[in-house]
This record gives sequence, structure tokens and C-alpha cells, in this order.
Amino acid sequence: MRGPIALGGVLAAATLSLGLGLVIARRLTAPSGPRRFDLLIRAVEQDGDRQAIVLDRTHQTESPGEFTLMFPGGHWVQLSAEVLDRGPGRIAREVTATAPGFTPSAGECASWSGIYFMTPLDAGLSARDVAIHTPSGPAPAWRIDGSDVQSTKWAIHIHGLGSPRAGTLRGVQVTTELGYTSLVVSYRNDGEGPWRETGRSTLGATEVDDVDAAIQYAIDQGARQVVLFGWSMGAQVALQLAARARYGRPVAGLVLESPVLDWVATIKANCARAGLPAAAGLLAIPWLLSPFLARAVGLPGAIPLGDLDWIARARELTVPTLILHGADDDSAPPAVSRKLAALRPGLVQLELFDADHTMTWNSDQERWRSIVAAWLSPPNLSPSTLGGSRLH
Repeated sequence: MRGPIALGGVLAAATLSLGLGLVIARRLTAPSGPRRFDLLIRAVEQDGDRQAIVLDRTHQTESPGEFTLMFPGGHWVQLSAEVLDRGPGRIAREVTATAPGFTPSAGECASWSGIYFMTPLDAGLSARDVAIHTPSGPAPAWRIDGSDVQSTKWAIHIHGLGSPRAGTLRGVQVTTELGYTSLVVSYRNDGEGPWRETGRSTLGATEVDDVDAAIQYAIDQGARQVVLFGWSMGAQVALQLAARARYGRPVAGLVLESPVLDWVATIKANCARAGLPAAAGLLAIPWLLSPFLARAVGLPGAIPLGDLDWIARARELTVPTLILHGADDDSAPPAVSRKLAALRPGLVQLELFDADHTMTWNSDQERWRSIVAAWLSPPNLSPSTLGGSRLH
């Protein structure tokens, strides 16, 4: 009986592995859903005009830098960088701003976020709503003109997986001050752009076509030099656009925040973050690569992960690139950014921060802004030194 029992064990293990791979693939590509509000407000302290919120002491709530608490109904509270001790299990952070008409209360639940501005107005920016005509249908975008409303320099800001476009407003402040016209875009299945098929993400493989249309919009509006700002998965999209062979277009450079440069490494890192063995992430790969299995996941087709591996494609990177990455990022491994910088010295500038995923601005706003502003200034992006200044 030992043979059949052993065979049964192997089959059971294989079935479990197959099932786990499907679960990981479905969770990774899941349609945009509601935010989880799982952080309890323990108390609200009031001392004159000063207000502070008491929270449980966690890795997030103790993080240095400026962050936001989001509440149901679209309300928000901005928190100061100072962490106040309230005993072994509690901390407090001072409130620096709140959504108009909102007062936080003890007992409410909130969500911790690095998204610091919910709208352009919150960031001190004047925007107008435009629609980008993409292959998926009209995609809403914010157009934000810099000091020179006739500027031929444009910045296109691309948010990441599971994040709203408002998350990129941290970078829009800098480009606006430098006179760039900014376009803050949405794309298919991100919760703001058009819904396609089952609403699942293709990890940048098809979303890229919607952002491609945003570049064309910028060109039609007079852009002669375009910088792509990509956040997390948005960096994956930016890299694909810069590498497209037909681009005699004016893609002058890339600014990549916490970039996903290799999906296999990222999936493994997120499995470890969720308490699974990192190697469990490999079980999801066949479900993404196989056309048959991808349809079972709910995807429109296979995702060409090899085309989204920018370590393997490092030689195809030909435009100046600034990478801002948190040393504590356990979602998109900073080691991959280090590797790309080592493979493309002189072209890729890597700046590391003491921060988690997409939190580098929050951890040190002044340093982030000064690095980006300096990098965007001549001679780094001087048209005379850039092949991307050509326009066809």
C-alpha cells in the first residue's frame, strides 16, 4: 500500500501547489477594490489649536516622515513627521491638516497611506479635467499647467497598481514649479479609467497602450520634450514606452519611484511580505504565462513577463533615468534597482531613502524634491544632449 499512499500524497501536494499558484495570480491581478480601513483611532488629543491622534505602535505608524490617514467617505487627515510616545503600545502624531469639515474621533477606523494629496487643489495645484482617447475608451486625466502655459516640456505621471492617480501629485508639485505641463493619467481597470473585460490588471502589459495615448495627446498639444514619472507598476509602463522602437517621440527621460523592474522578484517579495515562503510566488508564474491558465485566472490572455523584465532588457534603456527607491521596500525589491543602476552606469541615477514602498517622498520630502528638481534641470535633460528631443 505504500506506493498508492505515496502517489496520493504527491498528487495532493501538486493540487495544493496548483491551487496556491492560482490564488496568488488572482490576488495579484484582482480588479481595483475598496480600501481597507483597519487602523483604529485610539484617542484624539486636543490642546488648544493643537490636535494629535493616538494609534497603536506599528512599523507603519512609527515610520519617520509625513503621512495621511484616510477615512471612509473620502475624508483624510495629514500627520506630522514627529512621533510622540504614548507608552509601550501606543504613539501619537500631530494633525497638520484635515479634509474640509471633517473632525476625526476616537473609535473610528482609518487607513494608513503615503498618498498625501487627494486632489490637485489639496496640493496647491490648479487642474482641469481632460479625457484621453485610449484604445480602452475615454480615460480621465488632470492637466496641470506650469508657470509657462505654452510650455513644450511635459511630464506624464503614471500611478501604480492598486493606487489612485492622486498618489502621483507628490511629484506633480515639482514639475509644476519647474514650468512643466503635467498630465496625471488613468488607464484601464485602475478604478478610475475604462473598465475592460473582467477588470483585472495585466501588470502593465496592456495598460501601456492607454498611457501611449496620453503621450500622443501631449504631442498634439505642443509637447516637444516629455518626461515620464512612473510609480511602482507605473514605472513598468514608463520603461516600455521609452523602449518602443517607433518612438522618435520626445521621451527625454524617466523618473521612477519604487519601480517594479522584474515581476518575478516582485511577486516573490510580496509573498514573503504576506507571510508565505518567497518561493511560493513561483507557483503563480505559469498562471500568468500560459494563455490557457491565464484565462482561468480571468485575464484576457497571457502576460509576457519576460518583456517586463528590465534587468534582462537593460541594454534597451537608452534615456536618462532617475530611480528613487526605499531601502526598506519589501514589495518591489531595491536590490533590483541597484542591479539596473550597475548595469547602466552613467545613464541610471539611483537614490536610496530610508522608506517603504512608494514612501520616499514621505520619508524626506525636501531631499526628494531637491533631487528631482536638480535632475530635471540642464544639463541632465538638455535637448542638445537627448535623442528624445526628435519629433516625428
